[in-house]
Amino acid sequence: MRSCPFHNSPIDILVKRRYLRELVAEVPWLGHLDEPTAEDLLDSAQVQVAAQREWLFRQQESAHWLYVVISGGVRLVRMAGDGRLATIRCVERGGTLGELSMVSREGAYLYSAEALQRTHVLAIPTAHCREILENAPACRAEYMSRLALELTERLEDLALLTQADAMARLVSYLLRQLSSGRSKDPQVVRLTIPKYWLAAQLAMTPETLSRLLGRLRDLGLIRVERQQLVVLDDRRLRDLAMQDH
Repeated sequence: MRSCPFHNSPIDILVKRRYLRELVAEVPWLGHLDEPTAEDLLDSAQVQVAAQREWLFRQQESAHWLYVVISGGVRLVRMAGDGRLATIRCVERGGTLGELSMVSREGAYLYSAEALQRTHVLAIPTAHCREILENAPACRAEYMSRLALELTERLEDLALLTQADAMARLVSYLLRQLSSGRSKDPQVVRLTIPKYWLAAQLAMTPETLSRLLGRLRDLGLIRVERQQLVVLDDRRLRDLAMQDH
């Protein structure tokens, strides 16, 4: 992975700087930073680019950087005891990579990260992020809240993998992508990662994923429109999630 410097034009630098500042502000546990602290963070960071299928970092490597995805997509995988790679989830624009390393005793990455396509990331020194958590109580509280959410979601994934069928896993994934609360209007789930990676994330084959999406469409719960799914009835979708398949 290589650095991707700003262009020399002052206008380009200003526009990109503002864009990166907005990107950082969207990260929940960095959104509470005041302007000087946020600017200081950007001064220590760098934009990097990873080619398709390139590993940004490997499990158990020392974590010197945390990353925020600017564009593209990244697959997070963890190697099991038998050597097999299990897909945890896929991360797109605004998502963060490597933040769990800050609670690792060894300060190492707890999973590996592979670029699904040409991907730009904002790399922030881990040491700088630790300083922020030490000195900014609001950021630290939000960070711990995000860790709790991450743990809850991984426990849910484990329960679904061991106790539920493929349809339940798919419905659970779709519901997570929706905005909180019920909506009378259709909501959209963007499929910006390849379907075969989504299938791997949900522990099913691409053929099974296509079949289940077709079943949800036939039930009138979703409408498939190229790279997005329109959820037509989130209440019925939630009801379906509660049923035994």
